Amino acid sequence: MSPEQPLGIFDSGIGGLSVLREIRRELPAENLFYVADSGHAPYGDKPLSAIEARAVAITEFLLDQGVKMIVVACNTATGAAAPLLRGRYPIPIVAMEPAVKPAVARTRSGVVGVLATRQTLASQQFADLLARIEQDALILPQPCPGLVEQIESGDLDGDVTRCLLERLLSPLLGRGADTLVLGCTHYPHLAPLIAELVGPEVMVLDSGAAVARQVRRRLAAAGLLAPADRVGRERFWTSGDPVMTQRLIARLWHPDAVLEHLDAHPHATSCRLPSA
Repeated sequence: MSPEQPLGIFDSGIGGLSVLREIRRELPAENLFYVADSGHAPYGDKPLSAIEARAVAITEFLLDQGVKMIVVACNTATGAAAPLLRGRYPIPIVAMEPAVKPAVARTRSGVVGVLATRQTLASQQFADLLARIEQDALILPQPCPGLVEQIESGDLDGDVTRCLLERLLSPLLGRGADTLVLGCTHYPHLAPLIAELVGPEVMVLDSGAAVARQVRRRLAAAGLLAPADRVGRERFWTSGDPVMTQRLIARLWHPDAVLEHLDAHPHATSCRLPSA
């Protein structure tokens, strides 16, 4: 592998852009290749075998693009497929871990809420995480069915999303949670709305910045950091509706981002919306 090669990042949709943003901030010289598997979103209620199959397919696609590392920017895919990927491929693989440990360290009330998909909360990885933490806090797992779908539809602050969040947050706040963990990479896109709903006394944490630092450490240890004088670029693919995903990437990343369609065929076609 060479420092000149890109990083490969994937998620079930546009959620992993929250991680991509932190990686770009930490590593401005790296080329970043991102796959939004929106055609198969959400992963949260799918069987493990289906999530594993998608993770393998996307990893192999990114390997075909010549990446030097895979970042699984999806908590659900991490719990379902990261061990499989690490056992199958020799390339460095960095995955997600909900920010429960820092939340336990920072809580004042001793109550921490964890917002995540059903699959993430049911995963062995999450169970192992809780077992490793000296739990001086009460951990309240809160599955969030429907929330990823709202984000993938582009509803980041509308009435339906607001009502759904109010219903999900109410039991956590009612039991005294003063720290919330966003255990899905989609959820940081709702951080302004969540902050509005919970108020300034409740701390909201996610693990995107920690993952970006881990990516840097792993690249540096392997001698694979890109030349510091280079300006990194991005490429984006989606397995879903390219027009809808393009609008979301334009909103959450950059209006001029070019999106390519990923399907069963070996070739991709680009799609960019005309300027408004």
